[in-house]
Amino acid sequence: MRFDIVTLFPDCFNSVLNSGLLSKALAKQIAQVHLLNPRDFTTDKHRKVDDQPYGGGVGMLMKPEPIFTAVESLPTLPRREVILMSPQGQTINQPLLKELATNYDQLVVICGHYEGVDERVLHLVTREVSLGDFILTGGEIPAMALINGVVRLIPGTVAKTESLTAESFEEGLLDYPQYTRPANFRGLKVPEVLLSGNHAAIARWRYEQQIQKTRDRRPDLLEKWEQGEQGKQGKQGSRGSRGAGGVGKAGKAGEAGKAGEAGGE
Repeated sequence: MRFDIVTLFPDCFNSVLNSGLLSKALAKQIAQVHLLNPRDFTTDKHRKVDDQPYGGGVGMLMKPEPIFTAVESLPTLPRREVILMSPQGQTINQPLLKELATNYDQLVVICGHYEGVDERVLHLVTREVSLGDFILTGGEIPAMALINGVVRLIPGTVAKTESLTAESFEEGLLDYPQYTRPANFRGLKVPEVLLSGNHAAIARWRYEQQIQKTRDRRPDLLEKWEQGEQGKQGKQGSRGSRGAGGVGKAGKAGEAGKAGEAGGE
């Protein structure tokens, strides 16, 4: 995976790219990150990258020419996405990160600054992406989050690939609580079920905890998950009525029973 980051502040990426799993992935050539400063693509002696907006208004806008020239200087891989980090964009979530990690070989990421970019820059862009419904001073921090989230999903970055499937959002629910030694820390004890060695009981407890935690902290996610489970059960029921889905239908009934037990319904 190749990342091309268009940013006025390339130095701020150094710490992130030289730490932890990202550093190892770059060393293994699992991913490449190239940093381009729009100032290097200006033609005036002051290397001007911003100007006042037409029609008046507060603040300055990034000019289109340096951004266009920077992006046009890049090699173009067949599966390329040009992303503008913008509060108006699609919010980063796990499905988006999976899509980018799976479907693209090159991500060009434009980091806005000041009051944003000239609207004509959107002619270069294939997708706008946001870190959330809030405003930062620039697109660099959201870009770092995007790089981190995508690279960790590329095969070879995370040694234990099963850890990628057993975490929050992978099945539509938040992750279950996890504990390590000591079993008793200042009177705070690890749940007995985790010490029991009963793997079926542990799996059931974790599943129930996922549902409960999601209900408490992200009821919006739980609603979506429940709708998805109902849709799955409907499909299984439809197959069962044709005489082809009896086993699957029984399995879903078991899951529904666990959900009801966790919710006290």
